[in-house]
Amino acid sequence: MGLKIDCAFDGGNINVESIGPEAVNLSIRQDSNGSWFQWFYFRVVGAAGLELVLRIVNAGASAYPDGWHGYRACVSSDNETWRRTETHFDGEILEIRYRAEVDIVWFAFFAPYDLTRYERFLRSAGSNCAVAVCRIGRSVDGREITTLSIGEGTRQVWLIGRQHSGETMASWWMEGALDRLLDESDQLARRLRNIARIHLVPLVNIDGAARGNLRGNAAGIDLNRQWSAPDPDKAPEVVAVLSAMERTGVDLCLDVHGDETIPHVFVDGCDADPLATPGQIAGVASFKSALMKANRAFQTTVGYPITYGGEGAPGMCNRAVGRRFGGIGLTLEMPFKDSLEVPDQIEGWSPQASAQMGRDCLDAIVAVLEG
Repeated sequence: MGLKIDCAFDGGNINVESIGPEAVNLSIRQDSNGSWFQWFYFRVVGAAGLELVLRIVNAGASAYPDGWHGYRACVSSDNETWRRTETHFDGEILEIRYRAEVDIVWFAFFAPYDLTRYERFLRSAGSNCAVAVCRIGRSVDGREITTLSIGEGTRQVWLIGRQHSGETMASWWMEGALDRLLDESDQLARRLRNIARIHLVPLVNIDGAARGNLRGNAAGIDLNRQWSAPDPDKAPEVVAVLSAMERTGVDLCLDVHGDETIPHVFVDGCDADPLATPGQIAGVASFKSALMKANRAFQTTVGYPITYGGEGAPGMCNRAVGRRFGGIGLTLEMPFKDSLEVPDQIEGWSPQASAQMGRDCLDAIVAVLEG
């Protein structure tokens, strides 16, 4: 067929099993030093005019195989604008179909957010005199962990993104949140900056983002199970963020994620912790109520059970931070598929939808802090 397929770029992940006249067989590589796999991101060269049939042959053995049901893969002709394409899952193989009009086509589990864009985001934020950029530590591979801080108030708000590197919707969320925070014409954003100091950690698992991992960092660790007693050698990213939190305290922490299987936006909060205080329970309820009013995609009917996390739950960010600092701990989950509340046949859940959720979450944060 003359096709070439590769993933030799930040966040890339795919193995080529065979290229035949009727279909291309592919497999997703496991996380470095970890057992998870579901994230894919690759490009096809020589595709113009072809009806591509791409078969991910190990999809049924992936970390969340139920996530493939009802899922549509993301495709782009410029690696910038992403749409959804015809996708089928038979329980074992994920088949992606796409008629290519250009020579180079990109495919991904969700719209990627690579380190080049991340560095551009940091530079843009740092050019604004209202934003303080601070390097708070280094990852397993030695990359810098960075915070962006804004606001003059005494309340301390922490916004955490991409503990699981493949959940790129969290990076798009960060863009939306910071864009609104810096909007001088936005009265609510000004109010939030007046009552709080807001600290954004846009990319916690930076090594996983570079390596094309779904979930783990370079050491194969799920960072969102490390928050009660992080290993400084295997999870220095969490150590760095917790140390910075110790210097400020935490009134509210919102940890932003994506969920592979659930086609809804929802919150898992520290109110599910048996040790949650009445104030924490009320704070989570206030956040949910306000976000319901601010964004039509958010709902409270479908989400995680109270037993979610099992024995590892005390090490999750929203619970461990809630216990340690006494503040409100929240995990926001957005879908890899589409939101059934606001479905989009062309883009599914998208970077734009994620960024809007970032903007609208500020309403809910203000509601909690002023409640």
